[in-house]
Amino acid sequence: MSSSRLDPWVDAYAQRTAEMQASEIRALFAVASRPEVVSLAGGMPFVQALSMDMMAETVSRLLLERGAVALQYGSGQGDVVLREQILEVMADVQVSAHPDDIVVTTGSQMALDLVTRVFCDPGDVVLVEAPSYVGALGVFRAYECDVIHVAMDEQGLNPAALEEAIAALAAQGRSAKMLYTIPSFHNPAGVTQSQPRRAEILQLAQRAGILVLEDDPYGLLGFDGEAPAAIRAHDEEGVIYLGSFSKTIASGLRVGWAVAPHGVREKLVLAAESAVLCPSNYSQLTISEYLATQPWREQIKTYRELYRERRDALLESLEQLMPQGTTWTTPAGGFYSWVTLPEGLDAKAMLPRAVAALVAYVPGTGFYVDGSGHEHMRLSYCYPEPDRIREGVRRLAGVIEGELEIAHTFGTSSTLRTSSGTNVPGPDLQ
Repeated sequence: MSSSRLDPWVDAYAQRTAEMQASEIRALFAVASRPEVVSLAGGMPFVQALSMDMMAETVSRLLLERGAVALQYGSGQGDVVLREQILEVMADVQVSAHPDDIVVTTGSQMALDLVTRVFCDPGDVVLVEAPSYVGALGVFRAYECDVIHVAMDEQGLNPAALEEAIAALAAQGRSAKMLYTIPSFHNPAGVTQSQPRRAEILQLAQRAGILVLEDDPYGLLGFDGEAPAAIRAHDEEGVIYLGSFSKTIASGLRVGWAVAPHGVREKLVLAAESAVLCPSNYSQLTISEYLATQPWREQIKTYRELYRERRDALLESLEQLMPQGTTWTTPAGGFYSWVTLPEGLDAKAMLPRAVAALVAYVPGTGFYVDGSGHEHMRLSYCYPEPDRIREGVRRLAGVIEGELEIAHTFGTSSTLRTSSGTNVPGPDLQ
């Protein structure tokens, strides 16, 4: 080993570590956490909306009555009572299953990792939306998958683009192993697939023999009407459904789950046991006790109303303050809106100026495997108070206007691809 290197072990790493990269969101945390910065970047749930007295009561009762169980090892598949309760939670998105079909995980991020580990060899193709959740892209890269983006529009994943991508692979003698999708209140795009579109996407995947990996952390956080029926509600064999309590109760407890066909479930349990032996009994039983003794549906309603108010503050501010040529999506739930900048501006290059103006966002480049998306940014409205959101948009609008003045004064040109001018997500990546 060379002692002159900053990392003397660099030559010893497995080849797959070359695909492990820090996300642009994580890189923002240090800056965005400064109190003077209005952060429209991170997707942190507003856990202050929980009754801490209720949580203290829940934890206290759990430890006093079942402490020896809560603080002990548990099952690799997860607590059976919690799995039964998860069935009740999923009923709102019309997913029916047996408790044995469920594998409890340390957040749904772990479930994503387990499914990818079980199904994907290096070079296997995974189809994902364009843009897509940065945490999923990190997992697929870490397992050396060939990630191919499929275009979206105002209703999410575009079936015609999906069919085109499947056909293009077939022409190369290849096929996709998985289709990863967030159909409800998409991260980062903020759009939602209609029910007819979900059926069409499922039919295309079934016809091509592609496993659908449905990620649904926001499904219960819609602002109007009933929760959208999950894709899994229409196919129990071809869809693995991922859920999480991070957005509906508390992210710090790190409890998620996967619903999978019987054979897949067995593989997921084995993979989970090799990774963590078992998920935290303490976290699981805290969630279970909360679901059994507290008005959890009312808490979800509280979250929905709170996030709706903050979504409205964001959209009203964007409408009032953003310069001409800026467009954005109108989310019907969840945490995010996807913003397209006026032609020629680069969200990633603009970020240091935004931070200097004490406002933070996530550049669109983090949501594409090839670094596309320079003209886009994700704005999160879940955490700041409405007045802070309005102030953040005011600061951001000032930065964008300044960039436009510079571009006009110096005649800077751009080779960036720009959107069609409608309030839809970004460019096709075929």
